[in-house]
Amino acid sequence: MIDENENVNRNAAVPYDEDNYTHNIRKDNERKLDRRSFLKTMAGAAGVFAISTLPWGAIAAKHLVNGDKRAYPKNKITALTDIGVGEAVEFAYPGEHDSALLVRLSEGTFKAYQNACTHLKCPVFWSKDQRELVCPCHHGLFDVHTGKPTAGPPKRPLPEIQLTVESGTVYATGVKRYET
Repeated sequence: MIDENENVNRNAAVPYDEDNYTHNIRKDNERKLDRRSFLKTMAGAAGVFAISTLPWGAIAAKHLVNGDKRAYPKNKITALTDIGVGEAVEFAYPGEHDSALLVRLSEGTFKAYQNACTHLKCPVFWSKDQRELVCPCHHGLFDVHTGKPTAGPPKRPLPEIQLTVESGTVYATGVKRYET
């Protein structure tokens, strides 16, 4: 028969040779990364991130100080005979993946804008009935004559594309710089 005192002593014994009560942690590996080392690592990572953004900041500052003097290509959009008054044509400008919209307001008046909403880059469409540029994602409306928002969450105007008409054809020649 087992003595009660012997049973209690067996249950009170530490099952491992270690003298701590957290048996899943080995003392020699317990503190490889303490608080101070962690904070040093985070400060170093933040410093590397800050330094890595300097070239982009320098490029942006150069464009702000000197003005945007990028050369844009002259791209054919459409022939005058292919777009009626009050109609719109989609085209890609300045790059092949940059969508834009040309609207013929009257016989000799054209307006073109990049058709990505300035709120969250949803596509902007021409509404012939409302005579406005419409962003259906958040009910944003833009004035077709100025590109400025008239309703909805957008706060900035649409980037305007510069146009020329030569020999019965409409060409895109540049993008106007955004001004506040």
